[in-house]
Amino acid sequence: MKKLSLAALFAVLSTPAFAHHPMSGKTPSTLFEGLLSGIGHPVLGLDHLAFVIGVGLAAVLIGSRFALPLFFIIATLAGTGLHLMAFDLPAVEFVISLSVAAVGLLLITGRMAPFAVFAGLFAIAGLFHGHAYGEAIFGAETTPVVAYLAGFGITQYAIAVVSGLVIVNGLGKAADMASNIPARIGGGMVAGAGLLLVGEKAINLAFGLA
Repeated sequence: MKKLSLAALFAVLSTPAFAHHPMSGKTPSTLFEGLLSGIGHPVLGLDHLAFVIGVGLAAVLIGSRFALPLFFIIATLAGTGLHLMAFDLPAVEFVISLSVAAVGLLLITGRMAPFAVFAGLFAIAGLFHGHAYGEAIFGAETTPVVAYLAGFGITQYAIAVVSGLVIVNGLGKAADMASNIPARIGGGMVAGAGLLLVGEKAINLAFGLA
């Protein structure tokens, strides 16, 4: 677990340019480029990846591993649509960081919140995560946009379902959050990543950095 924690820390501190631009900043112009960018964005962006893993953990632990992640996935699609329609949301990157910290802290406590609490958190967070996703495809033609949406939607769902099952059932065995140590450690790593990201965004906002 020490090695995993160090790996997570190094990932947090990695160059942000690779975190949100699978196409090296180029706007996808073909179906393949759109699909590749959509698949890569949730994997290369630590903030998105950490949150999706948190979604998977929560979904399995409350017995809704297939349904609960859909609240986040659908909301990300809606958030991307808002961006493509040039509708701005406030402090997008900061809210994303807060959402990562929030889901991690909920998990690490060992006390599971009701389904509605997680569904609401995932839906609201999804709008902001999706809005950030929209930046990579803004200005693209319809075909790469559709491929991009399909790519990141399917990828996020797969990560949530697989990571939740592996960590909660494969490593932890225990069905309840309080007894499932690997799940709580996973939540702690998600919370740590989120808090570091919140600190980074807060410093950037305070000093007017990009």
